[in-house]
Amino acid sequence: MTEENRQSGHRRRIHYRGTHPHTFEEKYKERQPEKYADTVAHVISKGSTPAGMHIPIMVPEILDFLQIRPGQQGLDATLGYGGHTRHMLEQLKGSGHIYGLDADPIESAKTAKRLADQGFGPEILTVRQMNFADIDLLAKETGPFDFVLADLGVSSMQIDDPARGFSYKTEGPLDLRLNPEKGISAAQRLQEVTKPELEGMLTENADEPYAADIARAIVKRNKTAQKILTTTDLRDVIEDVMAPKLSGLPAEERKKEMRRTCQRVFQAVRIDVNSEFEVLEAFMEKLPGIMKPGGRIAILTFHSGEDRIVKKAFRYFQRQGIYSDAARDVVRPSAEECRRNGRAHSTKMRWAIKA
Repeated sequence: MTEENRQSGHRRRIHYRGTHPHTFEEKYKERQPEKYADTVAHVISKGSTPAGMHIPIMVPEILDFLQIRPGQQGLDATLGYGGHTRHMLEQLKGSGHIYGLDADPIESAKTAKRLADQGFGPEILTVRQMNFADIDLLAKETGPFDFVLADLGVSSMQIDDPARGFSYKTEGPLDLRLNPEKGISAAQRLQEVTKPELEGMLTENADEPYAADIARAIVKRNKTAQKILTTTDLRDVIEDVMAPKLSGLPAEERKKEMRRTCQRVFQAVRIDVNSEFEVLEAFMEKLPGIMKPGGRIAILTFHSGEDRIVKKAFRYFQRQGIYSDAARDVVRPSAEECRRNGRAHSTKMRWAIKA
């Protein structure tokens, strides 16, 4: 590096080893979509999500239901990458306000800057680092809302970053916290949990059919000097348990089942570490109290546990006359969207309207 470049803060661009990037850090093109739009478009065209980005799911269906009008006040309870927020802000046409919440201090700051750079400043958008279980505290400041969106999926930026420990596919610390500044990591949680408690966690949070065997192996490993500290440590334990059980399957089916098991276990631990079901129940209980009459709510869920909580709350408040209407059936993304975005496959949307 030259002295001139050093003083200017210039850093040499990372060079790939071979013809393609191998690590998250090397995928610099995908992580700078404003500079490499063609590369990003190519990745999306193959049905993949560019590293460090999050493609919003079911945007047309959400906007069609929410019926956002200029002058309204809305809430994106799960800001994430800001894709849904941007589309909702566009519907306001410069008049009204949206509040965006996210428990993640790392991603919420990035998203606030990204949206500000796109022209959505504090006059129309307020970003708060806040857990959506605290929406009642927000509403005391803002007053009630005309529309609310909650996308309960983990953001692709979190999944793709090995440092966050959300994915079994890449080496990283086994963290899994949505807010790494609070609570304990997944690695710490697995060191203190009992075998019966862990088995229940895997069953309740992910319907894992081999919960007992996997729980036994995790607890046993953590009693040794070689404790589970990284994402690959946990993946190795899962694979050791599952290998003999899947040995009779064809290679491709064996690989698919191994992947599904890893996904379920990581999901179950993540839900526990972040108290996601408890937080969602608190959010659903407080939602009616922050809505204006006629206010509209849309919620995207990604697995059965979340969907049950949302469905139960909507039906309960509808029977009480608090919601004038609520979805009887889930709305799903189109086949075309699922083709373009593989992470959309498991999405379900439920909605309700305040009486």
